[in-house]
Amino acid sequence: MTRYLTKMLGRLPIGWLQLIHNKTRLAAAVAGVAFANLLVFVQLGILGSMNGSIVASYDLLQADIMISATDFNTLTDSSNIARSRMFEALGVAGVASGASIYIGNMEWTRGEGDVAMLQTFALDVGAGGFVRPEIGSQFDALQLQDTILIDTFTRGLPDGALEDVSPETPFALESGGRTLRAVGTLEIGGSFATDGIAFASDQTFAAQFGNRALGAPNHILLNVEDGVSVETVIERLKNALSSDDVLVRTIDEAKAHDLSYQTTERPMGIIFGFGVLIGILVGIVIVYQVLSTDVADHLKEYATFKAMGFGQSFFVSIVFEEAIVLAVLGFIPGLLVSMGLYATLVAITGLPVEMEVSRALTVFIGTIAACAISGTIATRRLAGADPADLF
Repeated sequence: MTRYLTKMLGRLPIGWLQLIHNKTRLAAAVAGVAFANLLVFVQLGILGSMNGSIVASYDLLQADIMISATDFNTLTDSSNIARSRMFEALGVAGVASGASIYIGNMEWTRGEGDVAMLQTFALDVGAGGFVRPEIGSQFDALQLQDTILIDTFTRGLPDGALEDVSPETPFALESGGRTLRAVGTLEIGGSFATDGIAFASDQTFAAQFGNRALGAPNHILLNVEDGVSVETVIERLKNALSSDDVLVRTIDEAKAHDLSYQTTERPMGIIFGFGVLIGILVGIVIVYQVLSTDVADHLKEYATFKAMGFGQSFFVSIVFEEAIVLAVLGFIPGLLVSMGLYATLVAITGLPVEMEVSRALTVFIGTIAACAISGTIATRRLAGADPADLF
């Protein structure tokens, strides 16, 4: 390592040699940086899984435009909208088709009183083109009352429990005192609020959720005609639906607003954001303590160099060398332990917690930046010091 650093730096790696001179302190510093990385990775992983579950719900849908109530914040957090708005929208030039979508949380009562919460989406059985093909292709099976499609990745189910579900071999489940039959499956997984996903026809939804009227869906989905600009159709819709109670935008814009709201205004997103900040501060403090102690221990050596004519940039380069070495050595175990924790979280919670390359690179760059900040602060003591004062 010393030889490699000598070639890379073009000089003796003084910072590295100072670090390995006290191996106990080096081990403690690396452990501290690794712990800070672990804090950041865990917070980012959980925040990323929350965002991933939000995106997954939107990715179930295939539509160009979404019409919602003006108090829309999330897919499920808004007032209902009048279904008549869909028929008004269908009369606007450029709109090819429309569908009303209903969303609710359905409790599935399993054996021994265990309850799973399924986020349930419902559309007319003829609106299969507004959802992903593998889901829409099963909509014909939902024509029978009390039939649903169920998520095979529902949290808390044994592996393979819903493997053989089909219209010929339905899976019976109890919800709200009714017996429903799962005649098809999808693969999504749970979120922070629900254990899985289900799809039903609007008729089954209305029967299951007795307090919901088909005339008041959660949102209206629209697709535009081929070759027609989505933005142009949106402007036409805004003029045609001149009212203060509707919000017209692309489904991607709705998804972006949902993500922004849940990460910056909802308590959970804010808490995880603060967790990331705390992890960064912990790393800066730990590295600063190590580097400042190292500077204090070698003041006489630095004084000698200063008396020989070496400038502040030389001392900064030594401390930065130490900072970067600590950043790299601390990042590697932090990354490996975090990957293990991610796998454990997936196994226990079923949440989509994944170590993305972009996240690892971001944390690595952030670790180097935090250590560099610590190094900059630690060298301030040498900036205006006189060599005679340092002895």
